[in-house]
Amino acid sequence: MIAALPMYDRPETAGALDRLWAGTRARLRAAGLAAPEALSCGGDLWAQWRSPDLVLGQTCGLPYRAHLHPHVTLIATPDHALPGCPPGHYRSVLICAADDVRETAAFSGAPMAFNEALSQSGWAAPQAHFAARGLAIRPALETGSHQASARAVAEGRAAFAAVDAVCWEMLRRWEPFTARLRVFDRTEPAPALPFIAARGADGATTRRALGAALAALAPRDRGTLAMRGIVALPASTYLALPLPPAP
Repeated sequence: MIAALPMYDRPETAGALDRLWAGTRARLRAAGLAAPEALSCGGDLWAQWRSPDLVLGQTCGLPYRAHLHPHVTLIATPDHALPGCPPGHYRSVLICAADDVRETAAFSGAPMAFNEALSQSGWAAPQAHFAARGLAIRPALETGSHQASARAVAEGRAAFAAVDAVCWEMLRRWEPFTARLRVFDRTEPAPALPFIAARGADGATTRRALGAALAALAPRDRGTLAMRGIVALPASTYLALPLPPAP
């Protein structure tokens, strides 16, 4: 059995994630469902997401709609209560150096850092944002993570990057280098990173267990995880977004 919540896992959130899983695990077991004792950390995310033993996981919206949706059970979507976003939605922030006075149009064709090609917030959202304005996007540096993309901009190795707004707030809270950056634009809201389980899982029971566990967390833990609650968005909400071109 596998339970993994990797998408916002960092040293400062690990304890809150463990407590969220402990509460979910207890409720799953009380409902007669098997659940592993602890969250899995590290490892191959694609192997976890596709595993028939996945009790609870979290993925990005782009991998879900591009590859995973026929093979997994959609459990729920986190509600981060982000300004300007409907419940269960998030967006990307476009960041540049703090002393860079350019606005969006002036970044057309400028070298962009991005975490990976299958990232909704790091690639698909900014690509759509620029295309809708008739602007060119030049993905010049693939970094492997939002934090690495932000650091590349702070160090002058790229002109700008798009970062998951939830991740950005965590970076601002815990990474001093972000003082050298500023937000110059924001993309349109999109469905937030979905919780999933293996195909055929009892989605309703798992959703109730996760929601009750989150509600029972201390306010400090919910604040650390930037989660107000969960919502039940249909798969069609994710699938309605277009697939982006490859970088």
